Amino acid sequence: MTTLHDLYDDQGQSPWLDNLRRDWIQDGKLAGLVDQGIRGVTSNPTIFAKAISGQDTYDEQFGSLVRTISVEDAYWDLVLDDIGAALRLLRPVYDASGGGDGFVSVEVAPSLAHDTEGTTAAARGLHERIAQPNVLVKIPATPECVPSIRQMIAEGRSINVTLIFSITRYGDVIEAYLSGLEALAASGVEDLSGVASVASFFISRVDTEVDKRIEAAAGGDAGLLELRGRAAVAQARLAYALFTERFAGPRWEALAAKGARVQRPLWASTSTKNPAYPDLAYVDTLIGPDTVNTMPDGTVADFLDHGTVARTVDTDVTGARAVIDRLAEAGIDMEDVAGTLETEGVASFAASFDELMQSLNDKAAALAGT
Repeated sequence: MTTLHDLYDDQGQSPWLDNLRRDWIQDGKLAGLVDQGIRGVTSNPTIFAKAISGQDTYDEQFGSLVRTISVEDAYWDLVLDDIGAALRLLRPVYDASGGGDGFVSVEVAPSLAHDTEGTTAAARGLHERIAQPNVLVKIPATPECVPSIRQMIAEGRSINVTLIFSITRYGDVIEAYLSGLEALAASGVEDLSGVASVASFFISRVDTEVDKRIEAAAGGDAGLLELRGRAAVAQARLAYALFTERFAGPRWEALAAKGARVQRPLWASTSTKNPAYPDLAYVDTLIGPDTVNTMPDGTVADFLDHGTVARTVDTDVTGARAVIDRLAEAGIDMEDVAGTLETEGVASFAASFDELMQSLNDKAAALAGT
C-alpha cells in the first residue's frame, strides 16, 4: 500500500497521472504506477507533442502510415493507439470500481476551442472511434464549447471538461452536465450510471497570473503581498463548495435516483510552478471526497515520497472567501484572470499541436526523400 492508495481508500480522492507516453506503456512504467495507486490517465496536445517528438518510438509506425494517409490522420492514429493501450491497462480499475475510475482522457483538436459544431462532431467521432466505456473525451470549457458538453452528456457520452479557471464558468459547466443528464433521462434512458464526467479546474496557473498582478498592485502593501500563492487553492476550495451545493437537493436527487454520478471536480495543473512554494502545494491542500487530482509524474513521485493524506479541500472556506475578497478590493478581478488564462491555455495547446504537425510534416518529407 502507498500514499496513493491511502488517498483513495481513506479520503475518496482519485489520483490520476497527467502524462502518457508509448515507451511507458511498453516498458511497464505505466503499469507500475497503476500498481502503486494511479487510477486514471489524462493527456492533452502538449503531452502528445512532447511524447511523439521527444523519442523515436513512434517513427516506424508513422513512416508506414504516411505512405497512405495524411500527416494529421497519422498523428491521430498514433494518439489513439496509445489511448487504446492505456484504456486496456486501466480497464481492470474501471471494472473493479464499478465504472467510477480507470479512465483515460483524450482531447479534441485545440483548433476547435471556439467552434461549437466542430467540437460536438469531433467529440462524438472520438467516442465512436474508440468505443470503450472508460474513455473520457476532453472538451474545453470555453463559452462556445459549453453547449457541446451538454450535447455529449445528453447523448450518453462521458466527458472530461478541461481548461476551467473561474467559479462562474464552473457553474456553467455543472449546469451543462445536469441539463444534459436531464435530457438523456427525458429521451427514455432509465439508467444514467454509464455516463461519467469530471470538471478539470486548473490550479497552479491561477497563482502564476495572480501573483504577477499582486506584485504590480501591492506597492508597499505587505498584507497584499502575503496573498501570493494563496489565490489558486482558495478559488479551488470555493469551487468544491459550489460542487457540494449543486450536487444536492431535489434536482440532483431525481437524477441520482436514476443512477447518475456526480461530476467530480478534477484538480489539474497541480505541479508547483514557483520554486518558492512547496512541491505539493496544490496536492496536500485539496484532498477530499469525490475529487480527482491529476498529477504529472514528478508530482506523483513527490506525493509517494512525502505526501500527507488528510482532508483539506473544505477546511477554512471562510478564509478562502476572504482571500478572494481581499484580492477584489485590490483590483484583482478573478474573472479577468480566468479570461487571460483561458486565452493562454487554448493558445498554448494550439501552438503545441501546430509545432508537432510541422515536425511530423518535416519527418514525412525526409522519409519520402529516402
